[in-house]
Amino acid sequence: QVQLVESGGGLVQPGGSLRLSCVAAGRILSFHAMGWYRQAPGKQRELVATISGGTSANYADSVKGRFTISRDMRKNTMDLQMNSLKPEDTAVYFCNLFDGENYWGKGTLVTVSS
Repeated sequence: QVQLVESGGGLVQPGGSLRLSCVAAGRILSFHAMGWYRQAPGKQRELVATISGGTSANYADSVKGRFTISRDMRKNTMDLQMNSLKPEDTAVYFCNLFDGENYWGKGTLVTVSS
């Protein structure tokens, strides 16, 4: 069993930055893929970024060049540095881990508004 807890969400102005963190507890192995997803009001959950093996990262086109995913396998944490935020980045952001089964955190709300 895996537990995931996100933190770091909040209200930020357009162009600003936020850093999200996810702490994982349970049987976490280095090859387990982790990622960030988001769900905006009235929309489906979508992929933001994934990371596997600690260094291999993939990003949605909408966040490339603005967001950076990182993972500390010693601490079982994963971060998402979000820069140049736009109003369309407003969503609940979820931490995910896949070990053959999907695990999700409860999410943290990011609101980008002036």
